[in-house]
Amino acid sequence: MKDDLVLLVVGSGGREFAVAKKLKESPHVKTVYCAPGNVGMQTIGVETVPIEETDLDGLLEFAKNKKVDWTFVGPENVLCAGITDKFNEAGQKIFGPNQRAAQLEGSKDYALRFMSKYNIPTARYETYASAETCIAGLKNFDYPVVIKEDGLAGGKGVTIAQNQDVAEETIREMFAGGQTAVVLEECLVGPEYSMFVVVSEDQFTILPMAQDHKRVGDGDKGPNTGGMGSYSPLPQLKKEDRQKMIDEIVKPTMNGLVQGNYHYCGVLYIGLMLTEDGPKVIEYNVRLGDPETQVVLPR
Repeated sequence: MKDDLVLLVVGSGGREFAVAKKLKESPHVKTVYCAPGNVGMQTIGVETVPIEETDLDGLLEFAKNKKVDWTFVGPENVLCAGITDKFNEAGQKIFGPNQRAAQLEGSKDYALRFMSKYNIPTARYETYASAETCIAGLKNFDYPVVIKEDGLAGGKGVTIAQNQDVAEETIREMFAGGQTAVVLEECLVGPEYSMFVVVSEDQFTILPMAQDHKRVGDGDKGPNTGGMGSYSPLPQLKKEDRQKMIDEIVKPTMNGLVQGNYHYCGVLYIGLMLTEDGPKVIEYNVRLGDPETQVVLPR
Protein backbone atom coordinates (compact mmCIF):
# COMPACT_ATOMS: atom_id res chain seq x y z
CA MET A 1 0.00 0.00 0.00
CA LYS A 2 1.14 3.52 -0.79
CA ASP A 3 2.32 5.64 2.14
CA ASP A 4 1.71 9.33 2.78
CA LEU A 5 -1.87 9.09 1.53
CA VAL A 6 -3.91 12.28 1.22
CA LEU A 7 -7.59 11.62 1.92
CA LEU A 8 -10.80 13.65 1.74
CA VAL A 9 -13.93 12.86 3.78
CA VAL A 10 -17.19 14.48 2.63
CA GLY A 11 -19.72 15.39 5.33
CA SER A 12 -20.03 17.19 8.63
CA GLY A 13 -21.52 14.91 11.28
CA GLY A 14 -20.50 12.45 13.96
CA ARG A 15 -20.28 9.73 11.34
CA GLU A 16 -17.70 11.71 9.38
CA PHE A 17 -15.78 12.48 12.58
CA ALA A 18 -15.54 8.74 13.31
CA VAL A 19 -14.46 7.97 9.73
CA ALA A 20 -11.85 10.74 9.64
CA LYS A 21 -10.51 9.73 13.05
CA LYS A 22 -10.09 6.10 11.98
CA LEU A 23 -8.40 7.10 8.72
CA LYS A 24 -6.06 9.49 10.56
CA GLU A 25 -4.90 6.62 12.80
CA SER A 26 -3.49 4.68 9.84
CA PRO A 27 0.32 4.75 9.47
CA HIS A 28 -0.20 4.95 5.70
CA VAL A 29 -2.06 8.27 5.91
CA LYS A 30 -0.37 11.66 5.86
CA THR A 31 -3.29 14.09 5.68
CA VAL A 32 -7.05 13.87 6.15
CA TYR A 33 -9.28 16.70 4.96
CA CYS A 34 -12.99 16.92 5.69
CA ALA A 35 -15.45 19.10 3.78
CA PRO A 36 -17.09 20.88 5.42
CA GLY A 37 -16.28 18.95 8.61
CA ASN A 38 -17.00 20.20 12.11
CA VAL A 39 -15.10 21.99 14.88
CA GLY A 40 -14.35 18.79 16.77
CA MET A 41 -12.17 17.50 13.95
CA GLN A 42 -9.45 20.00 14.76
CA THR A 43 -8.85 18.10 18.01
CA ILE A 44 -7.81 14.97 16.09
CA GLY A 45 -5.62 16.63 13.48
CA VAL A 46 -8.14 16.62 10.63
CA GLU A 47 -8.11 19.71 8.40
CA THR A 48 -11.61 21.07 7.73
CA VAL A 49 -12.40 22.62 4.35
CA PRO A 50 -15.07 25.33 3.86
CA ILE A 51 -16.79 23.58 0.94
CA GLU A 52 -20.38 22.42 1.30
CA GLU A 53 -20.97 18.69 0.82
CA THR A 54 -23.41 19.43 -2.00
CA ASP A 55 -20.88 21.52 -3.97
CA LEU A 56 -19.74 18.68 -6.21
CA ASP A 57 -17.71 20.88 -8.56
CA GLY A 58 -15.96 22.55 -5.63
CA LEU A 59 -15.14 19.21 -4.02
CA LEU A 60 -13.73 17.83 -7.28
CA GLU A 61 -11.60 20.91 -7.84
CA PHE A 62 -10.25 20.69 -4.28
CA ALA A 63 -9.43 16.99 -4.70
CA LYS A 64 -7.52 17.74 -7.89
CA ASN A 65 -5.62 20.70 -6.45
CA LYS A 66 -4.63 18.86 -3.26
CA LYS A 67 -3.79 15.65 -5.15
CA VAL A 68 -6.21 13.67 -2.99
CA ASP A 69 -5.62 9.92 -3.31
CA TRP A 70 -9.08 8.82 -2.17
CA THR A 71 -12.34 10.55 -1.30
CA PHE A 72 -14.74 8.93 1.20
CA VAL A 73 -18.38 10.05 1.01
CA GLY A 74 -20.52 10.10 4.17
CA PRO A 75 -24.00 11.50 3.33
CA GLU A 76 -26.52 9.76 1.10
CA ASN A 77 -27.82 12.92 -0.57
CA VAL A 78 -24.38 13.54 -2.10
CA LEU A 79 -24.20 9.98 -3.45
CA CYS A 80 -27.70 10.27 -4.89
CA ALA A 81 -26.62 13.54 -6.54
CA GLY A 82 -23.92 11.67 -8.47
CA ILE A 83 -20.63 12.67 -6.82
CA THR A 84 -19.11 9.26 -7.58
CA ASP A 85 -19.91 9.51 -11.29
CA LYS A 86 -18.42 13.00 -11.45
CA PHE A 87 -15.20 11.96 -9.69
CA ASN A 88 -14.85 8.78 -11.77
CA GLU A 89 -15.22 10.73 -15.01
CA ALA A 90 -12.41 13.03 -13.85
CA GLY A 91 -10.15 10.13 -12.88
CA GLN A 92 -10.38 10.84 -9.14
CA LYS A 93 -10.60 7.80 -6.85
CA ILE A 94 -13.69 7.80 -4.65
CA PHE A 95 -15.31 5.35 -2.24
CA GLY A 96 -19.06 5.29 -2.64
CA PRO A 97 -21.61 3.83 -5.08
CA ASN A 98 -22.53 5.49 -8.35
CA GLN A 99 -25.77 7.41 -8.85
CA ARG A 100 -27.67 4.44 -10.28
CA ALA A 101 -26.73 2.21 -7.34
CA ALA A 102 -27.54 5.01 -4.89
CA GLN A 103 -31.20 4.72 -5.93
CA LEU A 104 -31.33 1.73 -3.58
CA GLU A 105 -31.53 4.36 -0.83
CA GLY A 106 -32.84 7.27 -2.88
CA SER A 107 -36.14 5.52 -3.65
CA LYS A 108 -37.90 3.06 -1.37
CA ASP A 109 -39.94 1.79 -4.33
CA TYR A 110 -36.77 1.21 -6.39
CA ALA A 111 -35.21 -0.76 -3.54
CA LEU A 112 -38.34 -2.87 -3.01
CA ARG A 113 -38.55 -3.67 -6.72
CA PHE A 114 -34.87 -4.71 -6.59
CA MET A 115 -35.65 -7.03 -3.64
CA SER A 116 -38.63 -8.51 -5.45
CA LYS A 117 -36.62 -9.12 -8.62
CA TYR A 118 -33.81 -10.92 -6.82
CA ASN A 119 -35.95 -12.80 -4.27
CA ILE A 120 -34.72 -10.96 -1.19
CA PRO A 121 -37.14 -11.32 1.75
CA THR A 122 -38.92 -8.12 2.78
CA ALA A 123 -42.36 -6.87 3.79
CA ARG A 124 -45.40 -7.01 1.52
CA TYR A 125 -45.81 -3.56 -0.01
CA GLU A 126 -47.57 -1.31 -2.52
CA THR A 127 -46.46 2.05 -3.94
CA TYR A 128 -48.88 4.88 -4.70
CA ALA A 129 -48.50 8.08 -6.70
CA SER A 130 -51.30 10.12 -5.09
CA ALA A 131 -52.84 10.62 -1.67
CA GLU A 132 -56.23 9.42 -2.89
CA THR A 133 -55.02 6.08 -4.26
CA CYS A 134 -52.77 5.57 -1.25
CA ILE A 135 -55.62 6.13 1.20
CA ALA A 136 -57.79 3.78 -0.84
CA GLY A 137 -54.99 1.20 -0.66
CA LEU A 138 -55.10 1.14 3.14
CA LYS A 139 -57.89 -1.44 2.93
CA ASN A 140 -55.29 -3.95 1.69
CA PHE A 141 -53.24 -3.74 4.90
CA ASP A 142 -53.85 -4.53 8.55
CA TYR A 143 -52.99 -2.13 11.37
CA PRO A 144 -50.48 -1.11 12.38
CA VAL A 145 -49.38 -0.22 8.86
CA VAL A 146 -45.98 1.19 7.87
CA ILE A 147 -46.06 4.34 5.71
CA LYS A 148 -42.82 5.41 4.00
CA GLU A 149 -41.87 8.44 1.96
CA ASP A 150 -40.37 7.19 -1.29
CA GLY A 151 -37.53 9.73 -1.40
CA LEU A 152 -34.70 10.62 0.96
CA ALA A 153 -35.82 11.72 4.41
CA GLY A 154 -32.71 11.44 6.59
CA GLY A 155 -34.00 8.31 8.28
CA LYS A 156 -37.16 10.13 9.42
CA GLY A 157 -39.64 9.44 6.60
CA VAL A 158 -41.32 6.44 8.20
CA THR A 159 -44.53 6.37 10.26
CA ILE A 160 -46.12 3.33 11.89
CA ALA A 161 -49.82 4.19 11.90
CA GLN A 162 -51.98 2.43 14.47
CA ASN A 163 -55.33 3.38 12.94
CA GLN A 164 -57.07 4.78 9.86
CA ASP A 165 -57.16 8.41 11.02
CA VAL A 166 -53.42 8.58 11.68
CA ALA A 167 -52.70 6.77 8.43
CA GLU A 168 -54.78 9.16 6.32
CA GLU A 169 -53.29 12.23 7.99
CA THR A 170 -49.75 10.92 7.49
CA ILE A 171 -50.32 10.13 3.83
CA ARG A 172 -51.77 13.58 3.11
CA GLU A 173 -48.85 15.26 4.91
CA MET A 174 -46.27 13.27 2.97
CA PHE A 175 -47.72 14.18 -0.41
CA ALA A 176 -48.29 17.79 0.66
CA GLY A 177 -44.64 17.92 1.70
CA GLY A 178 -43.47 17.20 -1.83
CA GLN A 179 -43.31 13.41 -2.05
CA THR A 180 -44.30 12.09 -5.48
CA ALA A 181 -44.78 8.53 -4.21
CA VAL A 182 -45.58 6.86 -0.89
CA VAL A 183 -45.12 3.21 0.06
CA LEU A 184 -47.44 1.17 2.28
CA GLU A 185 -45.92 -1.90 3.94
CA GLU A 186 -47.06 -4.62 6.28
CA CYS A 187 -45.65 -4.06 9.76
CA LEU A 188 -42.91 -6.57 10.53
CA VAL A 189 -42.29 -7.60 14.13
CA GLY A 190 -38.95 -8.49 15.69
CA PRO A 191 -35.59 -7.02 16.72
CA GLU A 192 -33.98 -4.68 14.21
CA TYR A 193 -30.31 -4.92 13.21
CA SER A 194 -27.85 -2.88 11.17
CA MET A 195 -25.51 -4.83 8.89
CA PHE A 196 -22.69 -3.02 7.07
CA VAL A 197 -21.31 -4.68 3.96
CA VAL A 198 -18.19 -3.30 2.28
CA VAL A 199 -18.60 -4.05 -1.42
CA SER A 200 -16.18 -3.99 -4.36
CA GLU A 201 -17.93 -5.28 -7.48
CA ASP A 202 -18.53 -9.00 -6.69
CA GLN A 203 -16.44 -9.09 -3.51
CA PHE A 204 -17.68 -8.19 -0.02
CA THR A 205 -16.77 -8.22 3.66
CA ILE A 206 -19.02 -7.58 6.64
CA LEU A 207 -18.20 -5.09 9.38
CA PRO A 208 -19.29 -5.59 13.01
CA MET A 209 -23.06 -5.28 13.37
CA ALA A 210 -24.92 -2.75 15.49
CA GLN A 211 -28.35 -1.81 16.78
CA ASP A 212 -29.65 1.74 16.97
CA HIS A 213 -32.52 3.36 18.84
CA LYS A 214 -34.80 5.24 16.44
CA ARG A 215 -37.74 6.51 18.48
CA VAL A 216 -37.48 9.90 20.14
CA GLY A 217 -38.98 8.92 23.51
CA ASP A 218 -38.22 6.44 26.28
CA GLY A 219 -39.81 3.01 26.10
CA ASP A 220 -39.73 2.96 22.27
CA LYS A 221 -42.38 5.68 22.10
CA GLY A 222 -42.64 8.67 19.80
CA PRO A 223 -41.79 9.17 16.11
CA ASN A 224 -38.77 7.71 14.35
CA THR A 225 -35.57 9.74 14.09
CA GLY A 226 -32.34 9.21 12.18
CA GLY A 227 -31.07 7.51 15.34
CA MET A 228 -31.03 8.45 19.03
CA GLY A 229 -28.07 6.21 19.89
CA SER A 230 -26.43 2.92 19.02
CA TYR A 231 -24.42 0.06 20.45
CA SER A 232 -22.11 -2.72 19.27
CA PRO A 233 -21.31 -5.65 19.72
CA LEU A 234 -24.58 -7.57 19.90
CA PRO A 235 -24.20 -10.48 22.35
CA GLN A 236 -27.88 -11.38 22.03
CA LEU A 237 -27.58 -12.16 18.29
CA LYS A 238 -27.05 -15.89 17.77
CA LYS A 239 -24.37 -17.01 15.31
CA GLU A 240 -26.89 -19.08 13.37
CA ASP A 241 -29.21 -16.07 12.99
CA ARG A 242 -26.34 -13.92 11.72
CA GLN A 243 -25.47 -16.62 9.21
CA LYS A 244 -29.10 -16.68 8.04
CA MET A 245 -28.86 -12.94 7.41
CA ILE A 246 -25.81 -13.52 5.26
CA ASP A 247 -27.22 -16.49 3.35
CA GLU A 248 -30.76 -15.20 2.84
CA ILE A 249 -30.14 -11.46 2.47
CA VAL A 250 -26.51 -10.47 1.86
CA LYS A 251 -25.70 -13.13 -0.75
CA PRO A 252 -28.89 -12.62 -2.82
CA THR A 253 -28.32 -8.85 -2.62
CA MET A 254 -24.77 -9.27 -3.90
CA ASN A 255 -26.10 -11.50 -6.66
CA GLY A 256 -28.52 -8.74 -7.66
CA LEU A 257 -25.82 -6.08 -7.68
CA VAL A 258 -23.62 -8.22 -9.92
CA GLN A 259 -26.39 -9.41 -12.26
CA GLY A 260 -27.74 -5.88 -12.51
CA ASN A 261 -24.32 -4.47 -13.47
CA TYR A 262 -24.35 -1.91 -10.67
CA HIS A 263 -20.53 -1.91 -10.32
CA TYR A 264 -21.02 -1.22 -6.62
CA CYS A 265 -18.02 0.15 -4.75
CA GLY A 266 -18.73 1.37 -1.24
CA VAL A 267 -20.69 0.45 1.87
CA LEU A 268 -24.13 -1.12 1.67
CA TYR A 269 -25.93 -0.73 4.98
CA ILE A 270 -28.77 -3.22 5.27
CA GLY A 271 -31.42 -2.46 7.85
CA LEU A 272 -33.13 -5.73 8.67
CA MET A 273 -35.52 -7.32 11.11
CA LEU A 274 -35.33 -10.82 12.54
CA THR A 275 -38.95 -11.98 12.34
CA GLU A 276 -40.52 -15.33 13.25
CA ASP A 277 -40.26 -16.17 9.54
CA GLY A 278 -36.56 -15.34 9.39
CA PRO A 279 -34.61 -12.16 8.54
CA LYS A 280 -36.25 -9.59 6.28
CA VAL A 281 -34.94 -6.33 4.82
CA ILE A 282 -36.45 -3.12 6.10
CA GLU A 283 -34.35 -0.82 3.93
CA TYR A 284 -31.10 -0.38 2.06
CA ASN A 285 -28.76 2.53 2.72
CA VAL A 286 -25.79 3.20 0.47
CA ARG A 287 -23.39 4.51 3.13
CA LEU A 288 -22.35 3.98 6.72
CA GLY A 289 -25.01 4.58 9.35
CA ASP A 290 -25.19 7.48 11.77
CA PRO A 291 -24.97 6.91 14.75
CA GLU A 292 -23.84 3.30 14.19
CA THR A 293 -20.48 4.30 12.68
CA GLN A 294 -19.44 5.87 15.98
CA VAL A 295 -19.67 2.48 17.72
CA VAL A 296 -18.61 0.18 14.85
CA LEU A 297 -15.36 1.77 13.67
CA PRO A 298 -13.70 1.93 17.12
CA ARG A 299 -13.98 -1.86 17.27
